[in-house]
Amino acid sequence: MQAGLEKLMTFDHLGLKPEILKAVDFKGYKTATPIQAQSIPAILDGKDVMGGAQTGTGKTAAFALPILNNLSNTPAISKHPRALVLTPTRELADQVGKSFTTYGNFLKLKTAIIYGGVNIKPQKSTLKNGTDIIVATPGRLLDHLNQNNICLSQIEILVLDEADRMLDMGFIRDIKKIISFLPTVRQNLLFSATYGKDIKSLAAGILKNPVSVEVARRNTAAEKVEQKIHLIERNQKRHLLAHLVKEEAWYQVLIFVRTKHGANRLSHQLEKKGIPSSSIHGDKSQGARTRALGEFKKGNLQALVATDVAARGIDLENLTHVVNFDLPQTPEDYVHRIGRTGRAGKSGIAISLVSPEEKKQLQQIEKLLKKSIVIEKVEGFRPVIDTNVQNKNPRSHQKPGKFKSKKKIDDPFRYQKRSPQKRNGRSA
Repeated sequence: MQAGLEKLMTFDHLGLKPEILKAVDFKGYKTATPIQAQSIPAILDGKDVMGGAQTGTGKTAAFALPILNNLSNTPAISKHPRALVLTPTRELADQVGKSFTTYGNFLKLKTAIIYGGVNIKPQKSTLKNGTDIIVATPGRLLDHLNQNNICLSQIEILVLDEADRMLDMGFIRDIKKIISFLPTVRQNLLFSATYGKDIKSLAAGILKNPVSVEVARRNTAAEKVEQKIHLIERNQKRHLLAHLVKEEAWYQVLIFVRTKHGANRLSHQLEKKGIPSSSIHGDKSQGARTRALGEFKKGNLQALVATDVAARGIDLENLTHVVNFDLPQTPEDYVHRIGRTGRAGKSGIAISLVSPEEKKQLQQIEKLLKKSIVIEKVEGFRPVIDTNVQNKNPRSHQKPGKFKSKKKIDDPFRYQKRSPQKRNGRSA
């Protein structure tokens, strides 16, 4: 039984064409991940698939490889696209589009990447020349549809990638509008890291007798990511972050913040502390976002500060550290953020800097994860923490019983009393 499982987990035994296996081998991949091993045969058979997998599990190859395989088996009858992949962000569209090009390197199939923030004219020219596969964000694709730059009447396969994020970003109407341009008979693939009522409703309206593929528990963080919390006052976060980057010699760190202004500000603050940094967010042009991400991948930047809009398109196989400078408003976004590390079977570390104002978000995250995240202290920084948490935390350096409490208080954000610091005979 085990031998059969090992056999199934190799690309050679999944039913893919030699040209695709050659491209996969060229990339150095030998063994399929669980999501790939389960999804590829079903997609090759033409079945609808509802895939649930955490980011970093090889999800893109799970649908790209069989789509390329199936399209290459039958010649195109026109210049119109035959497969459409919708993604929530520009970065993810770029990443997925490049994957199709890489895996289809030995096939005569064209892939067009369509997203906003860049000149529409080159995209219009590309579409006019014809393409087999389109990877697009919903907004820009609708622009092309409204200008009659593209015809979707020949679409055989529709993919909704990271569908949960698209719904979070308010793309549901755009998605339904795009679907109205598609043939009713087609193969449908939906991939999502989390499953809420909206996702289930969307899937029910699109998928027909789907094969359900789920390789990880729903709404869970990557198992190979070590998660930590530092409880700290909000105005001390940037100092603690700079200390950690320098003292622990982090080669690269991806930092998530809540706002665009906060991303710019933190990037400048880290630069002043001698940490090469840049930021990416929705207000930056696509060119600026691409350049910043490129510099980060090259190792020219030690820190990249991002808002959630960029969380889904950053594919860094060797990223070891992710920091939540601000906790996200929704606990599902926490899972997506820390999934930027611990990819492709590698380990990673996710650190959250949590202030008293973020107590509610932390509680929601731990409720989603169904576990408490380890709280750690950093020498030289006073945590905002109570006696109960100190006593129950196995990694705390504080000896139990040093502080006395008359009653048990299950709140990690109770302030410690601080004695006034004397300076020149007066309280500081």
